[in-house]
Amino acid sequence: MRINIQFKDRVGIAHEILAVFALRGLNVVGVEVDPPNIYIDSPELLEFMLPSLQQDCDQVRGVGKINVLDILPGKRRRLNLDTVMAVMEDPVLAIDANGKVVIANAAAAAVSGMTEDILCQKNLRDLLEDPLVEHELITHSFHVPSREVILNGEPFWMDVTPVSETLTNPYISSPTISQTTSPTDIKPNGQTVGAVLTLHAPKRMGGRLHALQHSEGSGFHFIIGESEQIKALKVRAAKVAVVDAPLLITGETGTGKELLAQACHGVSARSNAPFLELNCAALPESLAESELFGYMSGAFTGAQRGGKPGLIEMADGGTVFLDEIGEMSLYLQAKLLRFLNDGKFRRIGGDKEVKVNVRIISATHRNLRKMVHEGLFREDLFYRLNVLHLEMPALRERPDDILQLARHFIERACTQAQKPVCRLNSAACAALLSNRWPGNVRQLQNVVFRAITMSDQRILDAADLDWAEGSITADEVHIDAAESWELSVREFESALLEKLYSQYPSSRKLAARLDTSHSMIAAKLRKYGIPQKR
Repeated sequence: MRINIQFKDRVGIAHEILAVFALRGLNVVGVEVDPPNIYIDSPELLEFMLPSLQQDCDQVRGVGKINVLDILPGKRRRLNLDTVMAVMEDPVLAIDANGKVVIANAAAAAVSGMTEDILCQKNLRDLLEDPLVEHELITHSFHVPSREVILNGEPFWMDVTPVSETLTNPYISSPTISQTTSPTDIKPNGQTVGAVLTLHAPKRMGGRLHALQHSEGSGFHFIIGESEQIKALKVRAAKVAVVDAPLLITGETGTGKELLAQACHGVSARSNAPFLELNCAALPESLAESELFGYMSGAFTGAQRGGKPGLIEMADGGTVFLDEIGEMSLYLQAKLLRFLNDGKFRRIGGDKEVKVNVRIISATHRNLRKMVHEGLFREDLFYRLNVLHLEMPALRERPDDILQLARHFIERACTQAQKPVCRLNSAACAALLSNRWPGNVRQLQNVVFRAITMSDQRILDAADLDWAEGSITADEVHIDAAESWELSVREFESALLEKLYSQYPSSRKLAARLDTSHSMIAAKLRKYGIPQKR
């Protein structure tokens, strides 16, 4: 039977209580002292003995009531800990102040290729590829930043949580602990006595990143619209999505290519694996390479100690979405092509090949065929990416969806602004339908959010729809007499950049204003002689 005896704490009272059990010939197999309670496990104690035991204990000064327990608190904590450790999918190691493993969960045993008992006989330096990691942890009292380590040939991201002990009671909680605990294990108050190491595999990290970025889920129902163009796109996309091959999505800026890519991933066989994206236009070449392929420790100045996995490695089993693939440098194109050929890559600064199973979905608003002819995009990579193809229609090509999209954005904007849901009057609807929407769905969303933010009216009028300062539509550019499509595009680009450059007088500011890449804007400015052009 397991019991709890309450007492008023004083020196020697626990020994006096245990003496009562000894005088009655009751064997005690477990004792936990946590003033004002002492917990005792005595298999020979039966329920009918409790009244007489209470009388004997009452003779000890300061002893209170005896209560029956189902399990000792310390054992309950150990069972709970064992259960928590067993169900954790990430490997977890608890080490003492000398770096010896004292607790390991099943995931850690599986990764290391050892049983939990054998693993708990090892030191950290015996397990990790870099033996200096243990020295670093001990030297800094386990207060170190997260870093990458190699366990049994596999990379893991290691989080370190120091364990500190504050001694408030000199009693040993149980005979089992007292037999294994030496005086050298008792540390002064507040001193770090070890750490808990949690190891995250790149794929698990990718899964968590995916969950944070796509908590609302994905699917074709997130693509709003009932026009014939969107219906046909969804039918075609549903067929393409289930084919495990590279997919290229084209379309103008702001049409929703990323949303379509997410939907294709969401209905594919990879839907339970990560979907991670990289905007090739948002990062310089060196940073884009490290984000995509990862790097080893010391690969370059400023590299995080221990290295870092890239998106391709973290998305193993899932999908990597490369937005604005047309902005990728020729060097990165060659590295991506090699990966697409055999599924293998090397981190920056590494000599080990890593093989993963990842589907590549790419998107661009640029004409890749023309870029191939101009030598700006690799022809072999173009054909590797363009195995499957989807074209996202521009908003002006699907006018039937404009009002439905606007009402959807109005509901979202009103919810965010904590306002009652507004509606559009006939003049506002006509204004929305008559606009050319060069920025497509993204521009429509911005116009609606701006109107909801600035207007206090429950009914939005055309005057409330601010098309944004400095915006320009195709109607404002005189291209009626253009001889060709290419000439029309050049005239439109030239007029747009000429008009906005006075307000955003640098290629970077202008690129940020137009939500596109700095390199593309810089090239266009040179092409049209802006700002020299007057």
